[in-house]
Amino acid sequence: MRLLNRQLGITNFTPLRSMILDLNTGSHSYLRAFSSAPVISFAVERGWTESSSANVRGLPALPFRLSQLDEKLRAGYKSTTAGKITEALRAFISILHTIPLIVVESRREVDEVKELIIIVKEYVLGLQIELKRRETKDSLARQQELAAYFTHCNLQTSHLRLALMNAMTVCYKAKNLTSAANFARRLLETNPTVETQAKTARQVLAAAERNMTDATPLNYDFRNPFVICGATYVPIYRGQKDVSCPYCTSRFVPSQEGQLCTVCDLAVVGADASGLLCSPSQIR
Repeated sequence: MRLLNRQLGITNFTPLRSMILDLNTGSHSYLRAFSSAPVISFAVERGWTESSSANVRGLPALPFRLSQLDEKLRAGYKSTTAGKITEALRAFISILHTIPLIVVESRREVDEVKELIIIVKEYVLGLQIELKRRETKDSLARQQELAAYFTHCNLQTSHLRLALMNAMTVCYKAKNLTSAANFARRLLETNPTVETQAKTARQVLAAAERNMTDATPLNYDFRNPFVICGATYVPIYRGQKDVSCPYCTSRFVPSQEGQLCTVCDLAVVGADASGLLCSPSQIR
């Protein structure tokens, strides 16, 4: 636990408790010789073969593998496509909680793990924003802002199209035609394969171009690059100060420094950490 704190700034180990117990259980087995004899406990070694030396202890077996995380990622993608936001969010968060406890062998796999963190972080943030939008009932402007921010998460193209369709529809219904037109253009630029998406985008764009105005002012400037605060869900525009999570790299407004990261729910925002170490190849 101290090692994870030094490497990744993790202080909240509650989400990891069951997996840490699985690590201990999965690295041991038990053998009963006679009914009257005590049970014998022995370690299960990683990569053991019959030719392994009996005098050299190997590394403990691990129950978590990178291939399992790939399967969870695909399940999360599938749930996102089906609109099962809560189920997808659960799958992506599970990946973030498992990565600190896996070990890989090669530098290539290390790069894959680091890339996986970035991919999953974007989906967790985006889906949290979408859930927040669905919970927001008392502010039409805030609903539009959250829908807009979701489209700036780094998603697969098919999921980005869904986010753009949603933001376009929300803004068009609220008579924010300039914003709706922007989302319609971005949607058409992705060359949607579903004809209804392209048709709807063209219709919205044509209607908006006759009256390019926004009825409600929004805290959203698509012309100015920004990242989204993982706690307050507001844009942090280029040039503004921010702090980040040392594990999942999510960005936050400076007032969130010292708080628990709301994306990974593990590390402290702004904490000093040496970085992820998940392979012997990183220390050779």
